[in-house]
Amino acid sequence: MRHLSMVRDSLYGPAETIQPEDEPMAAHIIPHFQNDAGHDVIEIGVTEFMCVGANPPFDHPHVYLDMGDEGEKVCGYCSTLYRYNPALKAEQSLPAGCLYIERAA
Repeated sequence: MRHLSMVRDSLYGPAETIQPEDEPMAAHIIPHFQNDAGHDVIEIGVTEFMCVGANPPFDHPHVYLDMGDEGEKVCGYCSTLYRYNPALKAEQSLPAGCLYIERAA
């Protein structure tokens, strides 16, 4: 399974990941997922991620979730069940369109 390690620049800084040893040392943002459509289950290609609930202004606190070895995790805020799917890339989801991308104001 692809595990991401969270690194914080500061208490309120962006969550970043450390790449595996065989990849170049470059920081990447942990993927954020949203559930505007109210899906019961969302399959994603990572085991560590952030859930934002619905898109702002209807979001909940952006929470870090780690599936561990279980391969699935329920968000304690919105009750969305996230399930790991190794066939998906980090930014993909089934159903499609659940990746949250923050828009500039």
